[in-house]
Amino acid sequence: MAHVADSSPVLRRSTQPKTTDPKRPRVGFEGKMMTPGLILLAALSIVPFLALILMSFSRVRLLGGVGLKPVGANNWARFFTDADLWMSWLRTIVYFMLTVGLEMALGVGIALGLFRVLRGRNVLLSLILLPMFAAPAIVGLLGRYLTDSTFGLYAWVLRSLGFSGDILGSPTGAFAAVVLMDVWEWTPLIALITLAGLSSVPQSVREAAAVDGARGWMTLRYIIFPAISNVLLVALLIRSMDAIRYFDIIWVTTNGGPADATKIIPVRLYETAFRFFDLGYAAAIGLAMLAFSIFIARTFVRLLDTRGLTR
Repeated sequence: MAHVADSSPVLRRSTQPKTTDPKRPRVGFEGKMMTPGLILLAALSIVPFLALILMSFSRVRLLGGVGLKPVGANNWARFFTDADLWMSWLRTIVYFMLTVGLEMALGVGIALGLFRVLRGRNVLLSLILLPMFAAPAIVGLLGRYLTDSTFGLYAWVLRSLGFSGDILGSPTGAFAAVVLMDVWEWTPLIALITLAGLSSVPQSVREAAAVDGARGWMTLRYIIFPAISNVLLVALLIRSMDAIRYFDIIWVTTNGGPADATKIIPVRLYETAFRFFDLGYAAAIGLAMLAFSIFIARTFVRLLDTRGLTR
């Protein structure tokens, strides 16, 4: 009976491997519907990128119509030998480290403080998030008004403390001012992301740590920070990508001055392209900025992948 059942044509057909229909299209209905959008996105990203590469090896002429004159690697040779440009890169790195470092430290501290608040947390969080909803240009205008040497509130406070100089008139003061304006605006974002991560830490884990005698710094170091480390890395990645290309506040407040003290790479790129119309050299600077941004992003993504694989 077993032999007869095994030899039945119905069972033989059911046990045979299924073969794909050669006439079935590889791209289904969903793929056909997405194709126009994908083509448009590719055109909006790949075509300008290729044009930027071509411009970096050319001299762009604007009078009488746009024209490209090949100049070889002259723009890149100028890029690697321009001392003023490398000073702008140094200012960019210092600006990046100060803004991101202060925002991470203050944002985590504010989130830890809010997490301990039981009543009125939503009201406090709403007040803390207000700077984040203002446009960077508005933040720059407000900062320039508050630091004005004649009627600015911050200038008056500093004068009462013994500082009589113009905040935006000195290189050190101007650089510190734009850094603090950036920190004031975007620290709430770090606090919001960190607070969301803190809310995901199980209450049972914190209670068990308290029962075992973990207090204060030990709880933060061995329980809280390991639990929200990936969230902190995501917050760091978001702010890093924005800090590298930051432009608005500096342009509104100091315009890159005084004496190029706040002229970071985005400001230098804007001046090269739209003030001096040296678009070929500006294309080389823009590609270098893109490479630096990709390097920073890949570093943090690799850290996230490593932490995800090790847990």
